[in-house]
Amino acid sequence: MLLHNLEETEQFAQTIGQVAQPGDVLILSGDLGAGKTTLTKGIALGLGITQMIKSPTYTIIREYPGGRLPLYHMDIYRVTEGAGDLGLEEYFEGEGLSVVEWGTLLEEDLPADYLELTLAQVPGVETERQVTLTAHGKQGAAFLDRIKARSQKHE
Repeated sequence: MLLHNLEETEQFAQTIGQVAQPGDVLILSGDLGAGKTTLTKGIALGLGITQMIKSPTYTIIREYPGGRLPLYHMDIYRVTEGAGDLGLEEYFEGEGLSVVEWGTLLEEDLPADYLELTLAQVPGVETERQVTLTAHGKQGAAFLDRIKARSQKHE
């Protein structure tokens, strides 16, 4: 899927937040500056969270309880070891939506069931992003199906 500008990215992100269900896990991948935190801000709006969303780069986990579901925003980029000691599975199995930037760095600590979203900047076009969605497990597949169904209604 190609997102042509910031407005399309925000709309897509809000769709993710609108269809998320308790226990959904979204792993965000992409280069620095690809838009992972920007996407998370839109997801928060889709959940009805109006609080300012900040990058959790140094705090690792930020919780935003003010929406339809709690948002657990994580950034694993700076976690070099000991990810298993962070208690992430409590978030992954919790009542909210877990959004994990750089989540593939978790390797064996990744949950078995998640949706991976990869953002890539289109070469030569500052505002465009290529989005690839890959489901892992039944819940990840159901999450992907809900996103596709809602996205098609808005086309």
